[in-house]
Amino acid sequence: MKRAIQIFLLTFLFVSFLVHVGESGTGAGVARQQIFDPNRNAAKDIDAAIVEASKTRRRILVDVGGNWCSWCRTMDRYFEEHSDLRALRDRNYVTVKVNWSPENKNEAVLSKYPKATGYPHLFILDKNGTLLHSQDTSVLEDGKKSYDLEKFTAFLAKWAPTDK
Repeated sequence: MKRAIQIFLLTFLFVSFLVHVGESGTGAGVARQQIFDPNRNAAKDIDAAIVEASKTRRRILVDVGGNWCSWCRTMDRYFEEHSDLRALRDRNYVTVKVNWSPENKNEAVLSKYPKATGYPHLFILDKNGTLLHSQDTSVLEDGKKSYDLEKFTAFLAKWAPTDK
Protein backbone atom coordinates (compact mmCIF):
# COMPACT_ATOMS: atom_id res chain seq x y z
CA MET A 1 0.00 0.00 0.00
CA LYS A 2 2.83 2.41 0.88
CA ARG A 3 4.45 1.72 -2.51
CA ALA A 4 1.16 2.45 -4.31
CA ILE A 5 0.85 5.83 -2.53
CA GLN A 6 4.44 6.72 -3.47
CA ILE A 7 3.80 5.84 -7.12
CA PHE A 8 0.58 7.86 -7.07
CA LEU A 9 2.34 10.90 -5.59
CA LEU A 10 5.23 10.71 -8.06
CA THR A 11 2.80 10.34 -10.95
CA PHE A 12 0.76 13.29 -9.68
CA LEU A 13 3.88 15.47 -9.37
CA PHE A 14 5.10 14.47 -12.82
CA VAL A 15 1.73 15.18 -14.46
CA SER A 16 1.52 18.52 -12.62
CA PHE A 17 4.96 19.41 -13.93
CA LEU A 18 3.98 18.51 -17.50
CA VAL A 19 0.82 20.58 -17.28
CA HIS A 20 2.82 23.54 -15.98
CA VAL A 21 5.42 23.21 -18.74
CA GLY A 22 2.64 23.02 -21.34
CA GLU A 23 1.01 26.18 -20.02
CA SER A 24 4.17 28.22 -19.75
CA GLY A 25 5.94 26.90 -22.80
CA THR A 26 9.24 27.22 -20.97
CA GLY A 27 9.36 24.83 -18.06
CA ALA A 28 11.03 27.62 -16.11
CA GLY A 29 8.06 28.35 -13.90
CA VAL A 30 6.98 31.39 -15.92
CA ALA A 31 3.27 31.70 -16.60
CA ARG A 32 2.13 32.17 -20.19
CA GLN A 33 2.02 35.83 -21.15
CA GLN A 34 -1.53 37.18 -21.25
CA ILE A 35 -1.64 39.34 -24.36
CA PHE A 36 -5.42 39.26 -24.83
CA ASP A 37 -7.77 40.24 -22.04
CA PRO A 38 -11.21 38.58 -22.21
CA ASN A 39 -12.52 41.16 -19.73
CA ARG A 40 -11.82 44.19 -21.93
CA ASN A 41 -14.65 45.96 -23.70
CA ALA A 42 -13.64 45.63 -27.36
CA ALA A 43 -16.21 48.16 -28.56
CA LYS A 44 -14.88 50.81 -26.18
CA ASP A 45 -11.29 49.95 -27.13
CA ILE A 46 -12.07 50.41 -30.82
CA ASP A 47 -13.94 53.67 -30.12
CA ALA A 48 -10.89 54.95 -28.20
CA ALA A 49 -8.64 53.87 -31.08
CA ILE A 50 -10.82 55.85 -33.52
CA VAL A 51 -10.37 58.98 -31.40
CA GLU A 52 -6.60 58.42 -31.21
CA ALA A 53 -6.28 57.56 -34.92
CA SER A 54 -8.22 60.69 -35.90
CA LYS A 55 -5.93 62.88 -33.78
CA THR A 56 -2.71 61.27 -35.00
CA ARG A 57 -3.75 60.57 -38.61
CA ARG A 58 -3.05 56.86 -38.25
CA ARG A 59 -5.09 53.82 -39.15
CA ILE A 60 -6.32 51.15 -36.77
CA LEU A 61 -4.91 47.65 -36.65
CA VAL A 62 -7.37 45.31 -34.95
CA ASP A 63 -5.52 42.19 -33.81
CA VAL A 64 -8.01 39.39 -33.04
CA GLY A 65 -6.84 36.34 -31.14
CA GLY A 66 -6.51 34.74 -27.75
CA ASN A 67 -4.01 33.65 -25.16
CA TRP A 68 -4.72 30.04 -26.18
CA CYS A 69 -3.35 30.76 -29.69
CA SER A 70 0.33 29.94 -30.21
CA TRP A 71 0.51 31.98 -33.43
CA CYS A 72 -0.97 34.98 -31.57
CA ARG A 73 1.84 34.77 -29.01
CA THR A 74 4.35 34.24 -31.83
CA MET A 75 3.16 37.41 -33.58
CA ASP A 76 3.36 39.41 -30.37
CA ARG A 77 6.92 38.18 -29.78
CA TYR A 78 7.78 38.84 -33.41
CA PHE A 79 6.93 42.52 -33.05
CA GLU A 80 8.99 42.70 -29.85
CA GLU A 81 11.98 41.08 -31.58
CA HIS A 82 11.80 43.27 -34.71
CA SER A 83 11.99 46.88 -33.58
CA ASP A 84 11.85 48.26 -37.15
CA LEU A 85 8.62 46.39 -37.83
CA ARG A 86 7.17 47.49 -34.48
CA ALA A 87 8.15 51.11 -35.26
CA LEU A 88 6.47 50.89 -38.68
CA ARG A 89 3.32 49.55 -37.02
CA ASP A 90 3.27 52.09 -34.21
CA ARG A 91 4.00 55.04 -36.53
CA ASN A 92 1.08 54.17 -38.81
CA TYR A 93 -1.45 52.30 -36.68
CA VAL A 94 -3.24 52.42 -33.38
CA THR A 95 -3.28 48.75 -32.37
CA VAL A 96 -6.28 47.21 -30.62
CA LYS A 97 -6.15 43.65 -29.32
CA VAL A 98 -9.56 41.97 -29.39
CA ASN A 99 -9.94 38.73 -27.49
CA TRP A 100 -11.59 35.73 -29.09
CA SER A 101 -11.86 32.82 -26.67
CA PRO A 102 -14.47 30.71 -24.89
CA GLU A 103 -14.49 33.34 -22.10
CA ASN A 104 -15.38 36.13 -24.52
CA LYS A 105 -15.81 35.77 -28.27
CA ASN A 106 -16.65 39.47 -28.69
CA GLU A 107 -19.37 38.42 -31.10
CA ALA A 108 -21.16 41.79 -31.19
CA VAL A 109 -18.01 43.67 -32.21
CA LEU A 110 -16.63 41.04 -34.56
CA SER A 111 -19.98 40.62 -36.33
CA LYS A 112 -19.27 43.99 -37.99
CA TYR A 113 -16.31 42.50 -39.87
CA PRO A 114 -15.78 39.54 -42.20
CA LYS A 115 -15.50 36.20 -40.43
CA ALA A 116 -11.97 35.34 -39.36
CA THR A 117 -10.83 32.03 -40.83
CA GLY A 118 -8.02 31.59 -38.31
CA TYR A 119 -6.16 33.37 -35.55
CA PRO A 120 -4.53 35.74 -35.21
CA HIS A 121 -6.56 37.74 -37.67
CA LEU A 122 -5.97 41.39 -38.55
CA PHE A 123 -8.45 44.03 -39.62
CA ILE A 124 -7.29 47.38 -40.97
CA LEU A 125 -9.66 50.26 -40.27
CA ASP A 126 -9.33 53.84 -41.43
CA LYS A 127 -9.12 56.62 -38.86
CA ASN A 128 -12.93 56.76 -38.74
CA GLY A 129 -13.30 53.04 -38.04
CA THR A 130 -14.34 51.96 -41.54
CA LEU A 131 -13.04 48.54 -42.54
CA LEU A 132 -10.40 48.73 -45.26
CA HIS A 133 -8.99 45.20 -45.22
CA SER A 134 -9.32 41.79 -43.57
CA GLN A 135 -6.05 39.83 -43.33
CA ASP A 136 -5.51 36.14 -42.72
CA THR A 137 -2.07 36.15 -41.08
CA SER A 138 -1.09 32.69 -42.34
CA VAL A 139 0.07 34.33 -45.60
CA LEU A 140 2.53 36.40 -43.55
CA GLU A 141 4.20 33.32 -42.06
CA ASP A 142 7.57 31.98 -43.11
CA GLY A 143 6.52 28.35 -42.71
CA LYS A 144 8.93 27.81 -39.81
CA LYS A 145 6.74 28.68 -36.84
CA SER A 146 7.40 32.38 -37.33
CA TYR A 147 6.59 35.27 -39.61
CA ASP A 148 8.33 36.58 -42.70
CA LEU A 149 9.78 40.05 -42.13
CA GLU A 150 9.57 41.09 -45.77
CA LYS A 151 5.92 40.01 -46.10
CA PHE A 152 4.89 41.62 -42.82
CA THR A 153 6.68 44.86 -43.64
CA ALA A 154 5.07 44.99 -47.09
CA PHE A 155 1.63 44.35 -45.58
CA LEU A 156 1.94 47.15 -43.01
CA ALA A 157 3.41 49.55 -45.58
CA LYS A 158 0.65 48.80 -48.10
CA TRP A 159 -2.13 49.68 -45.67
CA ALA A 160 -0.40 52.61 -43.96
CA PRO A 161 -2.18 55.96 -44.31
CA THR A 162 -1.17 57.97 -47.35
CA ASP A 163 -2.10 61.37 -45.90
CA LYS A 164 0.59 61.52 -43.20
